[in-house]
Amino acid sequence: MKYYIISGEASGDLHGSNLMKALFENDTNAEIRFWGGDLMQEVGGTMAKHYRDLAFMGFAEVLMNIRTILKNISFCKKDILQFKPDVLILIDYPGFNMRIAEFAKKEGIKVHYYISPQIWAWKENRIKKIKRDVDEMYVILPFEKDFYESKHNFPVHFVGHPLLDSISNRKQVGLKVFRETHKLSDKPIIALLPGSRKQEIKKMLSVMLKMANKFHDYQFVIAGAPSQEYEFYQQFIAEDNVKFISNKTYDLLSVSNAAIVTSGTATLETALFKVPEIVCYKTSWISYQIGKRLINLEFISLVNLIMKKEVVKELIQNEFNEKNLESELHKILDESNRTRIFLDYFDLEKKLGGKGASKKTAALIIKNSETN
Repeated sequence: MKYYIISGEASGDLHGSNLMKALFENDTNAEIRFWGGDLMQEVGGTMAKHYRDLAFMGFAEVLMNIRTILKNISFCKKDILQFKPDVLILIDYPGFNMRIAEFAKKEGIKVHYYISPQIWAWKENRIKKIKRDVDEMYVILPFEKDFYESKHNFPVHFVGHPLLDSISNRKQVGLKVFRETHKLSDKPIIALLPGSRKQEIKKMLSVMLKMANKFHDYQFVIAGAPSQEYEFYQQFIAEDNVKFISNKTYDLLSVSNAAIVTSGTATLETALFKVPEIVCYKTSWISYQIGKRLINLEFISLVNLIMKKEVVKELIQNEFNEKNLESELHKILDESNRTRIFLDYFDLEKKLGGKGASKKTAALIIKNSETN
């Protein structure tokens, strides 16, 4: 079959690459064209556009780049018609993908959505469009199945969280080898994960780096996103106690004692590596003002949302400052607090539904595409 896959950010590139591997394994005649990143490119298929050209964060930022976004949507529609896929697979990225779902449905193309838009957080009225435009939905968070089926009478497939596979399948690296490879000191490591988009990195990293001259007994390491060059990060690095490592986030987390993480998928990844963390988020003033009026959630991190309680501290907008960050970092380096966090992390992993999400999803996509 012919598959057209759209992923618009780094996390989608990761999950898309694993899904593509499973599709190729299950369908020897698979032809895949995709929007994604380097990880998906490594698997095979043909890239239509890289996600680095798509990612705009926040309401104000989207408005400023609306012309580029509309051009991308127009190109995508033409590209889909030219490729003539048997099935369109959308991975998260709802602002863009929901528009493409509507278009594809009208063109008679089967629409499968892997990793649901977070309509349980905001824009719940999108359920009407999902029911209208999406043929099959594959959800990865345990509470999403009940949300869709019990609250909205829309059947979905809970496939488990793909991060469990990504983490368990990785090639492990020892602490000694990691230190030698990246020329790190013998100090315990604190990982800094400022995000993958330039806009969020600019807002997050400068505050995160202020911790380096307050915790001299630790080595601070910035996890560089694969979509950004070192030169971009270099402008923020002034402390000798800071190192930069690009595109090795999992290796870094596997040897870290603590982490400061920008809200997003990375918060869950950090928890699955059993690393005590502080979750941070800051956007433009206008984006935050709009967002807090539209989003009705008690927490912003996936860790706390899944566990339905505060497992990790969240510092949002004005709370994300040097004083608060220093105080919270002291807390997660204290052994008594760490023990409590570790126990919650183990419970979190149990809730995520086990391994094999990509393989389950690929098998269901093929089965449902053949029978529908």
